[in-house]
Amino acid sequence: MLKNYFKIAWRNIIRHKGYSAINIAGLTVGIAACLLIFVIIQFELSFNTYNPNFKNIYRITTQGKSEAETTTNPGVAVPATEALRLDFPQAKVAALNSSYGSLITVPEAAGSNTGDKKFTEGIGVLFLQPQFFDIFSYKWLAGSASALANPDMVVIDKTTATKYFGDWNNAMGKTLRMDNVLTLKVAGVVEDAPSNSDFPFKVMVSFVTWKQHAKAYDYNEDWHSTSSSHEIFMLFPPGMSKANIDAQFKTFSAKHFKKDNNSERSLVPQPLGDMHFDKVIGNPLGDHSTSMATLRTLSFIGLLIIIMASINFINLSTAQSVGRSKEVGIRKVLGSTRPQLILQVIGETTIIVIISTLFAIGAAKFAIPQLKNVANVPENIALLSTGSVLFLLVSTVTIILLSGVYPALVVSGFKPVLALKNKITAASIGGIPLRRALVIAQFAISQLLIIGTIVAVNQMDFVNNADLGFNKSALLIIPGYTDSVSLGKMESFKYQLLQNKSVKAVSFSSDVPSSDNNWGTNFYFNNSNKDIGFSTFMKFGDADYFKTYGLKFAAGKGYDVSDTVKQYVVNETFIHKLGIQNPEQAIGKMVRLGGGHWKPIVGVLKDFKTNSLRDAIKPIVIAPAKGYQGQLGIKIETANLSKTVAELQKLWENTYPEYAYNGYFLDERIAQFYEQENKMALVYKVFAGIAIFISCLGLYGLVSFMAVQRTKEVGIRKVLGASVSSIVFLFSKEFMVLIGISFIIAMPAAWYIMNGWLQNFVYRISMSAWIFLLAIVSSLVIAWVTVGYKAVKAALANPVKSLRSE
Repeated sequence: MLKNYFKIAWRNIIRHKGYSAINIAGLTVGIAACLLIFVIIQFELSFNTYNPNFKNIYRITTQGKSEAETTTNPGVAVPATEALRLDFPQAKVAALNSSYGSLITVPEAAGSNTGDKKFTEGIGVLFLQPQFFDIFSYKWLAGSASALANPDMVVIDKTTATKYFGDWNNAMGKTLRMDNVLTLKVAGVVEDAPSNSDFPFKVMVSFVTWKQHAKAYDYNEDWHSTSSSHEIFMLFPPGMSKANIDAQFKTFSAKHFKKDNNSERSLVPQPLGDMHFDKVIGNPLGDHSTSMATLRTLSFIGLLIIIMASINFINLSTAQSVGRSKEVGIRKVLGSTRPQLILQVIGETTIIVIISTLFAIGAAKFAIPQLKNVANVPENIALLSTGSVLFLLVSTVTIILLSGVYPALVVSGFKPVLALKNKITAASIGGIPLRRALVIAQFAISQLLIIGTIVAVNQMDFVNNADLGFNKSALLIIPGYTDSVSLGKMESFKYQLLQNKSVKAVSFSSDVPSSDNNWGTNFYFNNSNKDIGFSTFMKFGDADYFKTYGLKFAAGKGYDVSDTVKQYVVNETFIHKLGIQNPEQAIGKMVRLGGGHWKPIVGVLKDFKTNSLRDAIKPIVIAPAKGYQGQLGIKIETANLSKTVAELQKLWENTYPEYAYNGYFLDERIAQFYEQENKMALVYKVFAGIAIFISCLGLYGLVSFMAVQRTKEVGIRKVLGASVSSIVFLFSKEFMVLIGISFIIAMPAAWYIMNGWLQNFVYRISMSAWIFLLAIVSSLVIAWVTVGYKAVKAALANPVKSLRSE
């Protein structure tokens, strides 16, 4: 019996090739899009879950509260590690300290003439306690964690070992130099961290080595000094609740932190499962994070896409059901029951959905290499896994039920007498109101995505072209070092750079004006010993810092040439938060940073964007301090840019042969702030295009069906004098009205969703009327182009042919 159902179902699919092709195309695109979205979401949700104790691991963060603000830092004061071990004997505690932009030198092998190999590692270089491997899961290829209990030992991952020594098997016992300060012995090799890890560690130096080189790497045992580079992780016993842990940390914080004037600090445990999705605290260890809001948006888009594809199927199936009325009538007369007819229609749906799913897998396989352009996923990510196969099975069953049940109920409900007399019409089965509702739903989804695309694209255009308050173009940044050798060459190298006619200005500093650096401190103002209540953020640069980066003064001037802090320059936000509106009134006022000395303000800068446009401008203090000024900024002419950069690189390498050149342009680095948002804008573009494609497929199918059903009506109208334009209007007017209704539904939903997305940016565009106007006009044009061809073809048909059978 089932074999017969599927045989007849297949014949019906072949008989109606056009409609079957439209259904299969729509479902293929929809399922493929949903499969790719599922792969992205599954990958992001899997981060760090490979650790056996995933649910019991916590990152410890530092929270600061004052009258003016609450801040959270991923770092913890250095002495907290041993204090936590004493107060939490039931837990395992491990500390680490990251070293960003470290220079790793692999000494020349004995007997070779290759010279030393130099590598600049951005992230993944850190000082690590051996207890870390009691908390996190790593596979040891050679050595063991106990090696990190000794000074001057280093463990590296397999890829790094291969990069340094040609073969990881050759790494054990070899020597590395780090930042021309440390000489380290390779005491272990571990397997690379998986791609779904927030701990992509490459070079792991024993923690005790950091303590032994305190001055070179800013080791500080002060309870009041907190750096985001120093992090602590803890593993608690299974079954210990988050509420219990939080309560114990409140007791711990009260014991070790005393309230200081208007501020107080505490340690707050964060579950490892929350770390990857935290956009406020961030993850200084890994190279990317995401937000749950982004994953929810992707899930919502995937759901909308699959609903649209199912709507197409329902629309065309109910439209086609009128043409099958005689077949149903004959089957019922011959004894077919309603359940049997339902099974037959469900069988047809099943075949189409299965074919579409197979095509969708092929399409997704073809598209998956491009997935890295819209999401932070590895290039070799697997399309088919246990999770994705299960997702496909559930989706296939859901789509079959969603798309097939209603048409099956409609067809099986025909009365045989009316069916055999050809009295079944779309109106008599209630199909017209349903189809109208489904078309409205379909275009509401399309317009929602169109509006989302317009908003996202315009916001990112605004962000990428915003006035940052300084000149970011043609600024070559070369990360440097602050050891005595580098600092000793600083002035002579600066002089040599300025001899190049293409170099306009040069500055050594700790940081560029706009970055992800948040080096902050408490401070005192105007000779008062009362803590102000909010932090200020610091940048250090020489006297040419303001000229090089094109910063503008609202009052005063830059500080005098100096190697040490003697004067301060602040920004407008700094003085405004102190209640000073006139910049001139701030000149001469005294500032003391932390436990430092009082220094005068000599200049007030016009506000510039200190971080990304997601964040408000921070209060900034800038001062000269040669010991921190390792980064080089070079303003160059745009003519012959590549030639100039090559010349500067050669000069750098001749001056600093012991270091690796790692220059980049500032505007490119700033663009990386918004990598995830730019990818999200691309996601909107792609899926809005998919939504439009699916809705147009459905619309074309419905108009094609209408053209066949109304062939004689069109012929009569033409005989009675109807013009081509009036017949085209006859076919298109209903859809124009439905699209107008769908816009009324989509507009408030789109405003709510995209307005929420824009709240991620302090600086953002407004949701103006033209965005919504463009969306409705686009929808109308797309719809008319879709129905226009069929409508014009029907209007131009010879009425004699259509009326010949009358």
